[in-house]
Amino acid sequence: MTTSTGADTIALPFDERIGRLAEVAVRIGLGLKHSQELVITAPLEAAPLARAITTEAYKAGASLVTTFYSDDAATLARFAHAPDDAFDTAAGWLYGGMAEAFRNGAARLAIAGDDPSLLAGQDSQKVARANRSRSKAYVPALELIANFATNWTIVSAATRPWARTVFPDCPEDEALARLWDAIFAASRVDGDDPVGQWKAHNDALHARTKILNQHRFAAVRFQGPDTDLTVGLADDHEWCGGASVSRSGILCNANIPTEEVFTTPHKLRVDGYVASTKPLSYQGTLIDGIRVRFEEGRIVEATARTGSDVLARVLDTDEGSRRLGEVALVPASSAISASGLLFYNTLYDENAASHIALGQAYSKCFLNGGEGFSEDDLAARGANRSLIHIDWMIGSADIDVDGLTAEGRAVPVMRAGEWIG
Repeated sequence: MTTSTGADTIALPFDERIGRLAEVAVRIGLGLKHSQELVITAPLEAAPLARAITTEAYKAGASLVTTFYSDDAATLARFAHAPDDAFDTAAGWLYGGMAEAFRNGAARLAIAGDDPSLLAGQDSQKVARANRSRSKAYVPALELIANFATNWTIVSAATRPWARTVFPDCPEDEALARLWDAIFAASRVDGDDPVGQWKAHNDALHARTKILNQHRFAAVRFQGPDTDLTVGLADDHEWCGGASVSRSGILCNANIPTEEVFTTPHKLRVDGYVASTKPLSYQGTLIDGIRVRFEEGRIVEATARTGSDVLARVLDTDEGSRRLGEVALVPASSAISASGLLFYNTLYDENAASHIALGQAYSKCFLNGGEGFSEDDLAARGANRSLIHIDWMIGSADIDVDGLTAEGRAVPVMRAGEWIG
């Protein structure tokens, strides 16, 4: 298998590896069906992968593939030249159109590859206002995604700005090649049978969720350096991981890659303090050294070594932005963690470490996938609502995790970042 660590490799041509990643994205990530539409979002530099996915989607019988590209240079031009009131504006028409497409059965695929520090030098108030405006405009589409109304997935493409961040001491071309190697390895596309490997991996994740669901824990507790956090779990919660069935009846993997099992916290039952173990790259700003304290589910104290002003504004997005919408467990020996790389990209770094997410909860993480639960039903069980859903990493080889029963008995789940049993 080709990896970024210099291990024994099978040297596949780059175009073949791109094609394999596209096949995994469409067949495993989306489970795309005949005559289904597909909406893709991607950075401009990710066009080669977007085209390969488009080709694979049409081979799978897609009726129409529509791609929306973002451009870093255009984003920076806005911050350099747009009038002040422009930062309270977002393309609601675009997100409304996406929501309509998803309601009509279109699949959604996002290609990640943004520059982690794109907006680091920009006015933090403008960044926060722009992010808030976008989040509000995105609500109709986000709710459908969070509720798993249609099949969706996220994959990544190596881009030069991202590669420079991950490999700052390498020449740019070498950095780009190494980042592609890491993406291909983490996405399980270098072996003889990528689709078969994914099916086996999903089986392993499903086995782990079955064990956790049998315990019916009331809470999970994280303990380690600068961390003693008890995350109460929502009533009737269910652990999920790997491939799952959308409400449209299609089996898909929401993240490529994925190493996590996750569920919904109770928005009122989180207490204690926790420190991040990896930086959070959030819409062009790097937030590092996060430390927060929870009381009765709400963050009451928060600091960060870098990006603290952006973090503060994120937490003030709405009432739900200081509460949790997800808790996830990932072994410290996961394939992504074993690479030794810090990706500065949530899709990868969250799959190297256990994590929590501020904001919107996933309705699928309830018994029977939340089927038949109204928003009021979910809220009554403790599900959080928010304009945002932002994952950040709290796990490492120094963190222990216990499951707590309703009677308060602690059951070891992870020790030194690894599964027990």
